[in-house]
This record gives sequence, C-alpha cells and structure tokens, in this order.
Amino acid sequence: MKNLKSIVLLGFLAVFFTSAVQAQFNRTPTPNDNLQSTKVLENGDVQFQIYAPDAEKVTLGGDIVPWGTDLKSEKAENGVWTITVPNVKAGTYRYNFVVDNVKVYDPKAPDAYKTSALVDVLPNGGDEFFAVRKDVPHGAVSAIQYYSETTGTMRNMQVWTPPGYNAKNNKLPVFYLIHGGGDSELAWPGVGRAGIIMDNLLAEGKCKEMIVVMPDGGIDVNLFVKDFVNDIIPYIESNYNVYTDADHRALAGLSMGGLEVLESFMAHPDLFAYINVMSSGWFANNKEMYETGDKRLKEIAPTLKKTVKLLKFTQGGPEDIAYANGKEMLKVFDKNGIDYEFSEMPGGHSWLVWRNDLHSFAPVLFK
Repeated sequence: MKNLKSIVLLGFLAVFFTSAVQAQFNRTPTPNDNLQSTKVLENGDVQFQIYAPDAEKVTLGGDIVPWGTDLKSEKAENGVWTITVPNVKAGTYRYNFVVDNVKVYDPKAPDAYKTSALVDVLPNGGDEFFAVRKDVPHGAVSAIQYYSETTGTMRNMQVWTPPGYNAKNNKLPVFYLIHGGGDSELAWPGVGRAGIIMDNLLAEGKCKEMIVVMPDGGIDVNLFVKDFVNDIIPYIESNYNVYTDADHRALAGLSMGGLEVLESFMAHPDLFAYINVMSSGWFANNKEMYETGDKRLKEIAPTLKKTVKLLKFTQGGPEDIAYANGKEMLKVFDKNGIDYEFSEMPGGHSWLVWRNDLHSFAPVLFK
C-alpha cells in the first residue's frame, strides 16, 4: 500500500508541475524548436542544420570539414540552413557554424546552453558582497560527474566546499541550490557567484561551514526530483563527510528550480529543515493545480510543522514575472496553516534578486 501511495503521489506531481513548467514558457514556436542539428546518414554522410533566418551566408568549420573542401550550404524557406559533409570516417569530430563570418557554436548541441561569456560589473570598486576579495580564503568549486540510475546517464553537478575542507574533512551540513529554466549547474557558481558569496560570508563569520551542491536541474521536473532523491543526495552522502538528517539539509531554487524545490519538499516533506522558493509559484489560472496542491498541503502540513525550521518565499517585487502566481499560491499555504516567511526586493526576475536571496538565506542555515 505504501508503494502504491508513492506511485500515485509521483503521478500527481508529474502532472502538477509539468503543466506549471509548460505554462511558464509559452511562446510562439519556430522551426528551431524541433530541429535536429546533426544527423549521421545511412550513406556515411553527416548533415548539419542551423536556424538562421536572417543570415546571408552560413558555412561549417572544425575537424569535420576535410581540408581544402568548399562545402555547399542551402537555405530553406523556413530559415533553416543545411550543410552536408560526405563520406565521414568513424570517429569524434569538432565542428562549428560560421554565420555571416561569425563563428557560432551549435545552439542545439546538448551542452550548448552551458556555454556563455561573463562580464563583471563592479562600480563600487569591488566591495559588493559577490566580489572577489584578495584577503578572503576561497573554497573550491568542483565539477562532479555521477551516474544517475534514474535517467540511465552520466549527469553533472557543481559542489562548493569551504576553505580547508580537504585538510580538515570535518562533518558538515549540505545546502542544495538549484538554477532556473534554460540554465545548467554552471549558473549558480558562474553568474550567480555562489562560491564567492559563500567565501565572503564565511570569512565575515556570517554563516556556518557547509557544502553547497548545485545540481543540473535542466530536465523534466518530476524526473529531476527522482534523480535528486535517489541519486544526487545518496552520492553526496556517500562521497562527502556530511550529516544525513533533515536538520542538516537545506534546499533552495529559483524560477523553474523553485518549482523543483516545491515538488521536492511536497513529495518528501521530512527531508529538509530549511527551504527557500525564489521567484516561483503555481499558476493562478490553473484550477486543477490549486485543488491538487491544496489537497497535498493538507496531507503534509503536520510533517512540515515538525521537520521544517524555516520555509521562505522570496520575490523580485511586483515586476517579477512570478510575483502574482507566488502571492496567490501562498493563500493555499495560509489556508493549511503552514508557517513561512516572505520577502521581496526590487529587481524583477533576475540574478540581481537571486544573488541577494542567497546572501540573506545562507546566514540563517543550520543555526
């Protein structure tokens, strides 16, 4: 009976949060949506495609292009360019598109969304809470690969450990921090400045030592929660010297990651003592979502009251695209008598807000 209840719960959450994510990203479709950028043809040729409707010229570069070969490119009426490399021998090759004389990496490649340039804007001379400081000891941000039984694939996460962790290897609590839609595990340590923020907070004595785990949440929300609970948490607790109880686990995420946070603690209300949902919420025009969410909150309210020490919701002010949805959702939490904190700041749906959210949330953890 317990297993049956778990299956029913996961099914409910799959429908519940899949509809939420779809609603969040409604837009006008383009030929790029279902474009397969590389195809290995039966005759040994390899076909490359890119959606560039305004381009005047598209060519191909990289190891895949035979030396001295001028490949023909064709543009279809829908704006998709096609280039075919003939008779490619077995192997692994690098490639890139050249669009109007600009080198462009394949935007449809599996890891393309993980690649972006960063520019630091520090008008105050580097005294911002997210600025690198020379006199501050710095922790390590490690790129971790693990095998996910849930997905049957190798997946990635980033893990920040405090300065001196490898030398001391003392047992620490764990803070799981999830990015938003369209990003990857590189978002929080990169544009989010998570490691730098944690370095500075720790040096100032404003937070406890902890491990910060930044997983790749860029998969189906329900699938992510299974991977999170069945693969990520066990990996961390097997490979790092950490506590394994709810009092020493924290969870936060922004936007789509906020939906993943909601689903995680609603499916497993006894796993986390500290929770922060950033710039996220159920969709106000989805009646079914509110009815099923209300029912689930009623079921787990007693467990949340015993397990959760802090449940926090943060928003980027009325200009945040998730603001109205989040405020409406909180009425359901109120109805079910679930305690929480709420705060907002100007800035909308942006990293300006989320960096501040991290800066204010980390100091209250594990006290």
